[in-house]
Amino acid sequence: MLNKYPMWKNIMVMLVIAIGCFYAVPNLFGEDHAVQVVATRGAEVTASTQASVNELLASKGIAVKRSELEKGQLLVRVQNADQQLLAKELIADSLGDKFTVALNLAPATPKWLESMGGSPMKLGLDLRGGVHFLMEVDMGEAIRKMEEAKVADFRSQLREEKIRYAGIRSNTTGIEIKFRDAESLASAERFLKSRSKDMVFTDASRGEDFALQAVMSDVYLKQIKEEALQQNITTIRNRVNELGVAEPVVQRQGAERIIVELPGVQDTARAKEILGATASIEFHMVDDKADPNAAQSGRLPVGSEVYQRREGGTVILKKEVMLTGDHITGAQPSFDQYSRPQVSINLDAKGGTIFSDVTKDNIGKPMATLFIEYKDSGERNADGSVKMQKIQEVISVATIQARLGRNFVITGLSHGEAQNLALLLRAGALIAPVSIVEERTIGPSLGAENIQNGVQAMVWGMAVVLLFMLVYYRGFGLIANIALTANLVMVVGVMSMIPGAVLTLPGIAGMVLTVGMAVDGNVLIYERIREELRAGRSVQQAIHEGYGNAFSTIADANITTFLTALILFAVGTGAVKGFAVTLMIGIATSMFTAIVGTRSIVNAIWGGKRVKTLSI
Repeated sequence: MLNKYPMWKNIMVMLVIAIGCFYAVPNLFGEDHAVQVVATRGAEVTASTQASVNELLASKGIAVKRSELEKGQLLVRVQNADQQLLAKELIADSLGDKFTVALNLAPATPKWLESMGGSPMKLGLDLRGGVHFLMEVDMGEAIRKMEEAKVADFRSQLREEKIRYAGIRSNTTGIEIKFRDAESLASAERFLKSRSKDMVFTDASRGEDFALQAVMSDVYLKQIKEEALQQNITTIRNRVNELGVAEPVVQRQGAERIIVELPGVQDTARAKEILGATASIEFHMVDDKADPNAAQSGRLPVGSEVYQRREGGTVILKKEVMLTGDHITGAQPSFDQYSRPQVSINLDAKGGTIFSDVTKDNIGKPMATLFIEYKDSGERNADGSVKMQKIQEVISVATIQARLGRNFVITGLSHGEAQNLALLLRAGALIAPVSIVEERTIGPSLGAENIQNGVQAMVWGMAVVLLFMLVYYRGFGLIANIALTANLVMVVGVMSMIPGAVLTLPGIAGMVLTVGMAVDGNVLIYERIREELRAGRSVQQAIHEGYGNAFSTIADANITTFLTALILFAVGTGAVKGFAVTLMIGIATSMFTAIVGTRSIVNAIWGGKRVKTLSI
C-alpha cells in the first residue's frame, strides 16, 4: 500500500498557499504619511488644484512621493510625519476655507499589486488609530419639524371636514388655530381631539378672538426624540457604509448623542464632511405674482419668503412645501445631454403620487428646488451645545412642462456637489441636524505599541511551539512547523482579501489561539500514527490510518469552535466581532494546513517509498 496524492491535489494545495502568500504580501510595505484634500460646498478638486498643490510643496522643499487625484479627491504622499504636518498647514492656507484638508495614513502598496487586488489588512481603532466623533442631535429642530407637519395636517383635515378657520400657525408654546366664531372652534376641537390623540387641545380664546391651542403631549415628545435619535443612527450607519468604512461603531450615548468610531479610516476629510453634513431638499412653487421691488423693502405676500439663488440674486417662493426629501428612495449623480452634472431622483409611491398631483395642477408654472444644509457655526448656545448655521439656497428653478412622476432630475450643481448630494439623499435624510461636539483623532502610536506587544506574544508563542514540535517529532515536527507558518500567512492573506475583515487587538489573540489549535491537529495525527506503528502496522498503513482516524476528532473539535465563533460574530460588536472573524478564518486555514497540507508533504516524502521506520 502506497500513500500518494494525485497531481491535481498537490497543485491545488500549492495554489491555495500561493494565493494566501500573494494577498499577505501587501502587509510588508507599510504606510505613507499623506494629506487628504476634499472640496466642500461650491468647490471642486481638479487637475489644476493638484498641480498648484504639487508646485507649492516643491517650492517649500517638501518632496512628494506620490500625488493621486481620484473621484474628486486629492491624496498627497510625503516622506515623514514632520513634512506631513507642514504640508497640511501650507495646503490649508493656500486653498482657503472651500476645501477640507486632513492628515491621513495611506497604504504604500505598489500600483501593480493594487491593480491585482492586493491590499493590506484593515486595522481596528486600537491598532491603527482612526477617528472618534461624538455627535449631538438637535432635538429642538426635530420637534419644530414635527410641529410644521402637524400644521399642514390640521389644515388639510379641517378643509376635508369643511370647518372654517381664520389661520393656523406655530408659536413658542405650540400650534395656534384661529376661528371667526365659537361654533367653528367647538366643532374643530371635537374633530381634532378624535383625530390627534397625541396632542393636547385647550381653548385659548381672548374676548372676540376665538383660538384653539394645541401642544404635544409628554409621551409624544418623548417618542419624537427617540425616533429622531434612532433614525439619525440608521442614517449615519448608511452614510458610513457609503464611505466604505469597515467595522464602524455607531451607537447611542444618552438621550441625544451618538458615538461614531471609524477604525482604520483612509479618508478622514471625506468622513467628517459627510457625517457632519445635514443636507436635504424641498420643492416649492415660485410666487411669480409677487413684486420683487416690494420684496426688497420687506413687503412680502402672506405665505411667501425670499431665498438666495446659488448663482446669485434672489427668488420669492411660497412657504408651502410641495415635497420633501423624505420620500426619496434613490439618488444617482449623472450628466445631461450637454455633459452638465445632475442628480437623478427616485421617489417612493407616496412621494410619486404627491409629486404627480402637484405638477399636474401647475403645468407652465415655475418650481424651485431648495437645498437646505446645517453646518457648525463655530459658536455655542447658552446650554453649551453647538450652534448650527442653517444655509438655504435655491439650486434650480424650472418651469413644469408636463406631469412628473416618481423619477426626475435636479440640475444646477457642480460635479462635486452632485456627488455629495446624491450620497446624502441616497443614505437618507437626517430627521434633525447633528453637530460634532467632540472629535478625536486616535494616533497610530498607541496602536503601534499594541501591535508590537501582540506580535511579540505571537512570536514567542510560535517559537516555543516550533521548538517543541521539532524536538519531539523530528522530521514530522519540521513538516508541522512548515504548515504552522503557512497557516499564519494564509490567515493574514484571507484577512487582507475580505473587505469587511478588520484586525483588532483581540483579533491578534485569535491568531495566537489559531496557532495552538493548528498544532493540536498535528499532534493528534502524529500520535495516531504512533499508535498504529506500535500495533504492528506498516509505515504506509500507519500514515493512512493515522490521518483517516484523526480526521473525525479534529473536525468535531473545530466545527464546534467554529459555530461558537459564528455566534460571537452574530451577537457581538466591535472587538468581539474582530476576535470572532479571526478565529473563524484561522479554524478554516488550520484544518486545511494540518490535514491536507501536511499530508501532501508526508506523501511526497514517504508515501511512494517502502520504508520500515519513521522519525516520529
